[in-house]
Amino acid sequence: MCHKDRSTSPSVLRCVTSTWKEGLLNRKRPFVGRCCHSCTPQSWVKLFNTSIPSLGLRNVIYINETHTRQRGWLARRLSYVLFVMERDVNKDMFTRNVVDNVLNNSRVESAIVQVATDVDAPASQPGQEQKAVSKIKQKARSFLQEMVANISPAFIRLTGWVLLRLFNGFFWSIQIHKGQLEMVKKAATEQNVPMVFLPVHKSHIDYLLITLILFCHNIKAPHIAAGNNLSIPILSTLIRKLGGFFIRRKMEETGDGKKDILYRSLLHAYTEELLRQQQFLEVYLEGTRSRSGKPSPARAGMLSIVVDTLCTGSITDVLVVPVGISYDRIIEGNYNSEQLGKPKKNESLWGIACGVFRMLRKNYGCVRVDFNQPFSLKEYLDSQRSRHIPPPVSLEHNLMPIIISAQKKGKKKRYFCLYKSVLMAFLQHVLLSSAANKSSAIMSTHIIACLLLYRHRQGVVLSKLVEDFFNMKEEILSRDFDLGFSGNSEDVVMRALHLLGNCVNVTSSANRNGEFTIAPSQTVPALFELNFYSNGLFHVFISDAIIGTFCVFFLKKKKVESNFLSVPQPCQTIYQVFHDAVTRLIQYGVLYVAEEDQEELSPSPTEEPWPKKFPEPLSWRSDEEDEDSDFGEEQRDRYLKVSVSAEHQEFFIFLQRLLSPVLEAYSGAAIFVHSLSQPMSESDYTQRLFRYLLTRTERGVAAYGESATHYLVKNTVKTFKELGVLKERKENKVRTLQLSSTFLPQANRNKLLHYILGFILL
Repeated sequence: MCHKDRSTSPSVLRCVTSTWKEGLLNRKRPFVGRCCHSCTPQSWVKLFNTSIPSLGLRNVIYINETHTRQRGWLARRLSYVLFVMERDVNKDMFTRNVVDNVLNNSRVESAIVQVATDVDAPASQPGQEQKAVSKIKQKARSFLQEMVANISPAFIRLTGWVLLRLFNGFFWSIQIHKGQLEMVKKAATEQNVPMVFLPVHKSHIDYLLITLILFCHNIKAPHIAAGNNLSIPILSTLIRKLGGFFIRRKMEETGDGKKDILYRSLLHAYTEELLRQQQFLEVYLEGTRSRSGKPSPARAGMLSIVVDTLCTGSITDVLVVPVGISYDRIIEGNYNSEQLGKPKKNESLWGIACGVFRMLRKNYGCVRVDFNQPFSLKEYLDSQRSRHIPPPVSLEHNLMPIIISAQKKGKKKRYFCLYKSVLMAFLQHVLLSSAANKSSAIMSTHIIACLLLYRHRQGVVLSKLVEDFFNMKEEILSRDFDLGFSGNSEDVVMRALHLLGNCVNVTSSANRNGEFTIAPSQTVPALFELNFYSNGLFHVFISDAIIGTFCVFFLKKKKVESNFLSVPQPCQTIYQVFHDAVTRLIQYGVLYVAEEDQEELSPSPTEEPWPKKFPEPLSWRSDEEDEDSDFGEEQRDRYLKVSVSAEHQEFFIFLQRLLSPVLEAYSGAAIFVHSLSQPMSESDYTQRLFRYLLTRTERGVAAYGESATHYLVKNTVKTFKELGVLKERKENKVRTLQLSSTFLPQANRNKLLHYILGFILL
């Protein structure tokens, strides 16, 4: 479109402006992945110098003769083979006497004796105790042999060559920042301590990607904690040779309902032995792949072993390396079957083989992998010990009085505790708690899916979509997040639309100068899939979106005194996150500060007034002012107001819509809770709630069909339990749910619904 002679067309002006701005984009790309300068100031300085950000990006799977020591015609044709053969497979990645050392560990020996005593050791039969100990020790050896890795240098080289060839077939590129790898490589060679990689978990390819990238940069392969669901014939052997060791996905209890202390002691001792021998570890804190596109709640099982090993003095320190991974499109396609409530299919060798063949027939776009700056775990723990960390306060304790109790008339209330608590459940699961998630690059499919769902749900012409895409890139970069793509915006948008496939409808519109109109498909699977990819952008705007939702709540409540700009130090607390978000929205002009008698700003003469004007502004008091200050009659209330600019109003509505599917899921759950008249198993309750929300979507009752994803359904059940709406009981290993005594009266259930609806902009 930019090549046609349409000098008077607005779309051409946008294209010219976009082309000019594209040149500026590369100069302000942020260097992401630095460790926290407050929690780990010494690590912040180490391994980093000012030249590292300028090293730029590299496509890992693009190999030619310049990446080898050889030159010439033959080197060009054998470049992949030569490159793999020249990689240094470190000898110190191989463990020594690991099985015997683990079995002789005092923790394991104590567990063996305890299990033997509990199982079969009558005091009246001499010699039986020793036999029982020997039997349990043999059992422990069997467990351990099923667990441990068995790294093979030859197999690592062969896998490296195979992956380089395969990935070239179905990825356009796999980008890494050379400066980030330089810091990791320097830490691996100069620091005489083990290293633990903590990646986000989005695909089965994650394991292979990290091992391949480290192999290509002569960094020794880590031992990977893999779920035992992958321990299937042939595949398990291959995984072990690449450094994988298998752990149980659920190891809380044995068959008789008791904790399996033997298995726990073996896992602890094996991890301790790997760290003591200065092996690198790769641990997925989420435990499983994200089915929503958002980071899943972290499980501290493996990391707690690492921390315990450090605290007991078995090792002097550990370097932690969070890793962010972003895909244009994941190889699993989507998780729609699971989001539609179907059980997860067990992994099998045949299923994996079929998946590989399917992958060879498709293209999955680009991948970006970000390695954060390594930081000292010991330094981090020491800094946390010196701080006063307040004990956590339950959601029920904070919110129950506000939901149930009527507000007293004639008295202003401070709502900061409400502001903090009402969205705490979201923050626990999706906010910037993970450095790996913070550094994960934003892909083109994330932006397009988000724009189509929450800004142009009814459709948009291509030129407008390209313009908004470019503006969204600037918003992301201004928040110090990086992009996982480059190039002209129009070309990138077209590629993203191609990757999203049947999730979008593209039609030609004759009355708009022949431009295409793009709209999200309204089928349930399409909405679920678009929601999955749009959630890749969720963590960028979550704090701003919470501010927007919070403003909607107070705009309905009229003006309310608030001191939510008061921020405790140090480090990045939840308060500071929101303070920064408010400040950012003021700087961008979306919100502005006005005094009580100040007239509302008028829109620019060139701007048309926005039809849905917001009501009364929010009251705001400066940090320097309080009720005891002696400003006298000169003291005035100051307010936060929403700009009447059409552009700012559009962005404000976009922020609010980001949370709309979540809020709609909660409001639907608040309606459904009226049907809970007697105790019900948690699985049945969750399934019935899911069917109810899905029916609302299929009938068009729900404004946001993606509110019925199985992930959100489980999240609402969990939050309602934390809030005290539902009480959980466990009988005969079955969890049952029932209404709490507080919400047995229908009036209180109605208050719950009205409270949630108060955050929704109608």
